[in-house]
Amino acid sequence: MTTPQPLTTKPAVSGAGLWLIVVECFGVEVPTFQGEGPSCGHPALFIRLSRCNLTCTKCDTPYSWDSSRFDLRKESTKRTVADLVGWAASSPVELVVITGGEPLLQQSRLAPLVHGLLDAGKRVEFETNGTIAPALELMVDGVQFNVSPKLSSFGVEEAKSIVPGSLEAFAACGQAAFKFVASTADDLDRIAELAEAHHLSPVWVMPEGTTAEALIAATRVLADAVAARHWYFTTRLHVLAFADSRGR
Repeated sequence: MTTPQPLTTKPAVSGAGLWLIVVECFGVEVPTFQGEGPSCGHPALFIRLSRCNLTCTKCDTPYSWDSSRFDLRKESTKRTVADLVGWAASSPVELVVITGGEPLLQQSRLAPLVHGLLDAGKRVEFETNGTIAPALELMVDGVQFNVSPKLSSFGVEEAKSIVPGSLEAFAACGQAAFKFVASTADDLDRIAELAEAHHLSPVWVMPEGTTAEALIAATRVLADAVAARHWYFTTRLHVLAFADSRGR
């Protein structure tokens, strides 16, 4: 496949009048950190977008997509690009994490937001499940994709959650890290299969858990095997620090 090239100049886009469906923004009023992956521990602001194209039973933010348990009209609001950029620019924190849900469901409206954030001196990370290939307008300097393909052990059919073409597009763009949730040695074997088949690198493994006790237990199960494969290992700092509180 042809390797997509990051843009070196800003596309002709405008955020005037554009809005996004947002669940929550946090990190300005009450400071927090990026809790996972390559930037774990960095001070961060979060923009959580609404809706997802997967229905993982172990998802820790079901209020962003699960209409069977939550009233999504009450859980989300429409916020303009200008409003979101202004909110982020009010903080000295450099890193803005755009997450979900699945944020790339709204990517046709995301380019103006990303460029507004970059113009405000921010850098941007997307947390994505890897099922939707990134638009060229998002592949610019200052943007990173933390791609988290969901295994069947996470409570989803891989026929839906593993999209080879999209994963390979992320791998080819040179701006992605691949972060897998795992709890068993079998999960690591499956990660290795996917990494080899779709040329995924670098690989990060994150222990499954929404409590400190569960994270510690999974970390101890996985640590030796992750180290033996020469992969990166990340915890979930927000769970350890804030007990998985919403908005932290």
